[in-house]
Amino acid sequence: MNKLKIGLIVVGVIIIGILIFYMSLFTKVSSNDEDIKIIIPLGTGKDGIADILKENNIIRSTLGFKIYVKLNNITDFKAGEYSLKQNMSLKEITETLQSGVLYNQDNIDFTYLEGKNIRWLAEKIAETTNNTQDDVYNLLEDEQYIDSLIDKYWFITDDIKNKDIYYSLEGYLFPDTYELENEDVTVEEIFGKMLDKMEEVLNEYKEEIENSGLTTHEILTIASIIEMESVHSEDRKDVASVIYNRLDINMAIQSDVTTYYAFKIDMGERDLYQKELDTYNPYNTRGPNMEGKLPVGPISSVSKTSIEAAINPNETDYLFFVADKNGKIYFSRTSSEHDKIITELKTQGLWFEY
Repeated sequence: MNKLKIGLIVVGVIIIGILIFYMSLFTKVSSNDEDIKIIIPLGTGKDGIADILKENNIIRSTLGFKIYVKLNNITDFKAGEYSLKQNMSLKEITETLQSGVLYNQDNIDFTYLEGKNIRWLAEKIAETTNNTQDDVYNLLEDEQYIDSLIDKYWFITDDIKNKDIYYSLEGYLFPDTYELENEDVTVEEIFGKMLDKMEEVLNEYKEEIENSGLTTHEILTIASIIEMESVHSEDRKDVASVIYNRLDINMAIQSDVTTYYAFKIDMGERDLYQKELDTYNPYNTRGPNMEGKLPVGPISSVSKTSIEAAINPNETDYLFFVADKNGKIYFSRTSSEHDKIITELKTQGLWFEY
């Protein structure tokens, strides 16, 4: 065999080897069809995606993935959580990552509204998941669980263990829309998401809270009154000023929303009875012996704008406010001014009646 033939055979073997190697870069990892959950963070490029796929053993080679993406001019991958399999081809993998069809189609969007209380939340959880209202209440009374939260989160303290507090985490669960994995999610997992979000929000104000002379519990309590008393966010810092001004002169806050909460009556359900207004309850700022005092704890979920208002109120000399039936708030400095506004609202048909 002459040298030319030997050379051609060697070249042929090399070419075949290269082709085999090249093709192996694109073959499926295995025939396994078990779902593998992966997360593609926002802003991840093709190199990062290749690394994630390789780490989860979904592709044979990061090089093969990059070549395939380059040859097919694929650029529009979407961030998110996906379900992939080892028996998927590169075409199937890349199409899935382009589709935005995320992992677990049983995901539930769960919304906790601003200004709603734990009773509302317990009903919502029972309606949306495979938990009962009792599951919610039992967890809130689980001392070991509560202690674990105090250890985990800087903003949760022994204040929530006060025996007069109705629901230990009232006001601490941030109102937002959360993605739950499915109906079998636990109450503890739901609370965890809400507390993590609250921590994220409060971290922005941590230094201001520490320098305020108030506890986080007091800030959230004030924020919850602001939340319930003001429909429009632009009014909230003035509402906060009224609360602080009254506390400063040892005057009762006299907020009806605290009385509703004290007697577990939902706003709009009915008018308050005079007996309820006049009865002492550590939540009821309309009752006796509440001069210069806050309720024992928050009365609802709180938005970021209400937290901001509680931390940074406007400086005013207002001591009174009243809202018309459209939610517009009127502020005043004296009781006579306050009474005059109420009379005018009634005359104009703007007084709120059930």
